[in-house]
Amino acid sequence: MSLTRLTLRDFRNHAATRLDDMRGFNVLVGENGAGKTNVLEAISLLAPGRGLRRALPSEMAGRDGDGSFAVAAEMEHGEVALGTATQASAPNRRSVRINGAEGPALRLAEWLSITWLTPAMDRIFAEGASGRRRFLDRLVLAVEPAHARNATRYETALRERNRLLAAPDDPDPAWLDALEAQLAETGAEVATARAGLVARLGAMLETLPEQPFARPALVYAGNTPADDLRTALRAGRRRDRAAGRTLSGPHRDDLSVTLAAKAAPAADCSTGEQKAMLISIVLAHAALTAGERPRLLLLDEIAAHLDPVRRAALFERLAASGAQVWMTGTEIAPFAEITGDAAVWTVADGAVTRG
Repeated sequence: MSLTRLTLRDFRNHAATRLDDMRGFNVLVGENGAGKTNVLEAISLLAPGRGLRRALPSEMAGRDGDGSFAVAAEMEHGEVALGTATQASAPNRRSVRINGAEGPALRLAEWLSITWLTPAMDRIFAEGASGRRRFLDRLVLAVEPAHARNATRYETALRERNRLLAAPDDPDPAWLDALEAQLAETGAEVATARAGLVARLGAMLETLPEQPFARPALVYAGNTPADDLRTALRAGRRRDRAAGRTLSGPHRDDLSVTLAAKAAPAADCSTGEQKAMLISIVLAHAALTAGERPRLLLLDEIAAHLDPVRRAALFERLAASGAQVWMTGTEIAPFAEITGDAAVWTVADGAVTRG
C-alpha cells in the first residue's frame, strides 16, 4: 500500500490542497516559502509524534482560518483512511481517525512507517545528543510500532519522577519505588529496541560500498538492563534531587557515529561528509525495512547539493527500496532523471498544481 490521496485544510499556508494519484516518486517543486515542506510536515503527522518540525498543533493552523486544521490521507484509493485534525476550541489537542474511528495517535504506527530527512538535521552529529535520540527513535518506530507506546510510558513516568524530585518536600519513597519500577521496565524496552536496530543497521551498512555516499559506523551508547537501571535510579535519588532531574536512563543515551573510512567521529567531519552519512543511514534503513508496513520517505531538499553521480545513485537506491518517496526542490532540473516515472507538483503560495 501507499498514499493515493492527500488533503490539507487550513494547514500552514495551504487553505485547501488536494494531491491525487501519487506514485513511487513524488516531487514538489517551488520557490522557498511556497509551501513544499508544509506538505511533507502534514504527511509526517500520519505517524506518532510532533512531526518533522516538532511544532505545536496551534502553530500549524493556517493564519486565515479559524485556528483549526485537518490532514486526511487515503491509501490504495480509499481502502485505508487516516486523518488528524484540531478544533478551534482546543488548538493544541490533535485528534486522530483511522478508517473513520477516533483512536490514539500511537496506532498510526501500525499502518504507516514514516522516516524523514530535512536540512535542519544536517548538523545532527555536531549538536546535542537529544537530536540523535529523536532520529534514532524515529528509525526504531518505523520498524517497531510498540516503541512509541514504550517511549510514551517512559517519558510520562520520567516527568512525574522529576516533578517529585523538584518538590520542596521529601518525596514519598513508595511512590518513587513505583515510578522507578516503571522507568526501569519501559526504559529497558526502549534501550533494547534502539540497540537492536543499531545492530541491524550496522550490519546493513557494512554490506554497502564506501562510495558514492560515506559509510558510517554506528554504536548505541546505552542499553542498561531493567534491574541495573532500577538500582541506579534508587541509588541516585539524592544526586537527582540536587540536580532537579533524573540523570540515569535511556533519555541520557546517545548514538555514536563514526566515518568508517577515516575512523573519525562524525562531529569532526565536514558538513558534506555528515550529510552523506545521514543519507547512508536513511538508505540502509529503507533497505532494512523492505517488506514491513507501507513505508514513506520524506526527503526535504535532498538533491540540491548532490552531484550527478550521487543523485543517480540516490534515485537508484530509493527505487530499489520499495518505499513511496516524497522529495522537494526549488527547481525540476535535479530530478530530470526520474521525472518520467514521478508524480510532479508545482507549489506556489500554498497552491499545488500537477505538472
